[in-house]
Amino acid sequence: MKVILSRKGFDSSAGGCPSPILPDGRLLSLPIPDQQSPVTYDDINLPTNIVSDLTGSKISGRDGAHLDPDVLPESIKRQAGWRPLFGQFGAAQSHLRNQGVGPGDLFLFFGLFRHAEHKDGRWQWSKTPPKHVLWGWLQIAEIWPAETARLPRWAQSHPHTGRGDLAGNTLYLASRQLELPGLAHALPGAGAFPHFQAALQLTAPSARSVSQWRLPRWFYRSQGRPPLSYHQRPERWQQKPRWCELQAAARGQEFVLDSAHYPQVNRWVRQLISNHC
Repeated sequence: MKVILSRKGFDSSAGGCPSPILPDGRLLSLPIPDQQSPVTYDDINLPTNIVSDLTGSKISGRDGAHLDPDVLPESIKRQAGWRPLFGQFGAAQSHLRNQGVGPGDLFLFFGLFRHAEHKDGRWQWSKTPPKHVLWGWLQIAEIWPAETARLPRWAQSHPHTGRGDLAGNTLYLASRQLELPGLAHALPGAGAFPHFQAALQLTAPSARSVSQWRLPRWFYRSQGRPPLSYHQRPERWQQKPRWCELQAAARGQEFVLDSAHYPQVNRWVRQLISNHC
C-alpha cells in the first residue's frame, strides 16, 4: 500500500486563510473557491456565515465551492448511490500516476487549520497560530477518467466531472470499507476526523513555520529507501531520539510514501483512523 499525504482545503493562497477548528474541537476543512462549481458554500452544511466572517467577506455563501475531496455524506443533499470521490488533474495527477498510485492505496488529507471562536455574533480567529493537521482519508477502490459520459448520475455534480479543460482529469472512487492489515473493526473507506487531536497535527510544537513537521521516527529518509516524494533532499530531514523532523515542501499537493519500504506506515494509519474517527 502507498500512503499519500494530500494537501487540501483553504490556505493563504486558496481561500486566503486557514480552515477552522471550532470551539468544540471539530475540524472543518473548507473547500477552496471555484466559480465554475454548481455547489455554493450556502449549499454545504456549514455554520452560518463562517466562510464570510473568517475571510473578511472576501468570500460569501453565494460563491462556488470546490467540494473535493467529497467524503462526508451529510455535506450536501445526495442522489441515490452516492459514494465519496476525490478528483485530481495536471502536474499533481501526473505525479500520482508516476508514483504508481492505484486501487488499495490510501490518501490522508491534510490542510492548514487554526482555532476559531464565535464571539459578539461573528466568527473570528483565536490568538493561536495556524498549523498543518490531518483531517480525513480515502482508500481507492477504482480510478475513473473524469470526462467520460459513462460516470454514474450521482457523480455528475462533482466539480471535476465533465471538465475537459483539466489535463489528465481523474476521479478516485472510495472503497466501501477500509482494508488495512490488523484492522479490528469495520470502518468506512473514506471519511473525516471529527475532532482535533494532537496525534493529527503535522506541524511541530513551537515551530516557526507550519511546514516544519514532526513525524514518527521511522519516516526518516535513510540510505537505500525512497523518501516521501518531493522530499529527496537530505537537508530537509533531521533525526531525533523519539521522532524525526521534516521541512515539508511548500509546493506540491501529493506526497507519496510506499509501505514496501516503510512497513510501519500501515500500523500508523490504522491507529490514526481507528483512534480518531
